[in-house]
Amino acid sequence: MPTTYGIFDARAFECPSGSVYLALVKGDVAGMSSVVTRLHSECLTGDSLGSLRCECGVQLRLAMRTIGASDRGLLLYATGHEGRGVGLINKLRAYVEQDDGADTIDANVRLGLAVDGRDYADGASVIKALDVRSIRLLTNNPAKVNGLRDAGIEVADVVPLATAAHARNLSYLRAKENRLGHRRPTGTATDVGVRHEAIDTSDLLGQVSPPLDRPYVVLKYAQTIDGRIATRTGDSKWISGDSERQISHALRAACDAVLVGVGTVIQDDPQLTVRMVPGASPHRVVLDSALRIPLTAKILGADAPTTILSTNRSSHERRSTLKARDVKIHIVDPSPDGVELGAGLAALRGEGVESLLVEGGAKVITSMLAAGVVDRLIVGVAPTIIGQGTDSVGSLAVNRVTDGIRLNDRRLHALPDDVLLSWSVERPGDRP
Repeated sequence: MPTTYGIFDARAFECPSGSVYLALVKGDVAGMSSVVTRLHSECLTGDSLGSLRCECGVQLRLAMRTIGASDRGLLLYATGHEGRGVGLINKLRAYVEQDDGADTIDANVRLGLAVDGRDYADGASVIKALDVRSIRLLTNNPAKVNGLRDAGIEVADVVPLATAAHARNLSYLRAKENRLGHRRPTGTATDVGVRHEAIDTSDLLGQVSPPLDRPYVVLKYAQTIDGRIATRTGDSKWISGDSERQISHALRAACDAVLVGVGTVIQDDPQLTVRMVPGASPHRVVLDSALRIPLTAKILGADAPTTILSTNRSSHERRSTLKARDVKIHIVDPSPDGVELGAGLAALRGEGVESLLVEGGAKVITSMLAAGVVDRLIVGVAPTIIGQGTDSVGSLAVNRVTDGIRLNDRRLHALPDDVLLSWSVERPGDRP
């Protein structure tokens, strides 16, 4: 079976339980030891539909990438494991309990369901039928390791398979770690250097709690130590080092959507996808009052969905052209500077966006701060001085220091190249 991760030999096995397991085999595994193996529990919502309530789809693709890069390996897709063995309907019932405040474990208990009803005997039977002597198991779950060993499989090594957490599944992953003993499914701490693996950005994001009328807004940018985000010619690649950029990708993976202004699209042509960590790419949003976005822009590609917040200054013909490429256009109120931010953010909230990462552009940075819609500020400071250039923040009409935007709940992370700082933005009325 040809896939983007390589060519696999696909084999189906009818198991004693009545389930049918699919084995994707890379290379010759018969008689081999320490075969890289993923026993993946089926998850329709995560694997096929891209649900952000779990990490299953990202884990599946990460496992296929890992196996595909090996000389030999095995991906075993375990049916009958939906919702840790309780089935799709009961999993959806458990979601309702989680929405009422229960974690993924207590939700099952409230419904009288097993916390984990999976059995690994069928998986072990398939591994034996393939004549695999021993495996290197890709998993964070100790119960899966013990279950296979109890069924007679030699697990020579356990390789954790962490993913970059999303704000929507962080509590779920924390519960699996703290209550089920999973190996840190959210990845390494922010301070760890570049390893092209999952990074836990929850400390940087703070408590994601969206208002009713707009998303929780995280404003993120990188600047030189003298406060510039670009040179006087507009060049900004690369102010930050690899570690800081990797964390930026992890922040994208943690949020529902990422937003830039059309000026950034024209100047830098960003892709705004998640590539440096294992995680889901967010919905991409562009502020573009007149639809000046180039039709060749990478952000219009099929890698992730794209929405443009525009105004009645844009032409119907241009809107139709973009809609024909499956780009969503929201027409909102204009402002003197472009798009009225309150109306634009309300439109995103109405579409279900709860967390929004804003990667400015000085104009966007300044507008967001001036409008008072930023909840969290994250700034990467690079050990570089460039002198004259583009200031990170423009005029906010602040005449007295005491009238400036105040920040609290500081977090500081020293990276191999840069310093990363984050704060919560003080809301009106927060001061005594």
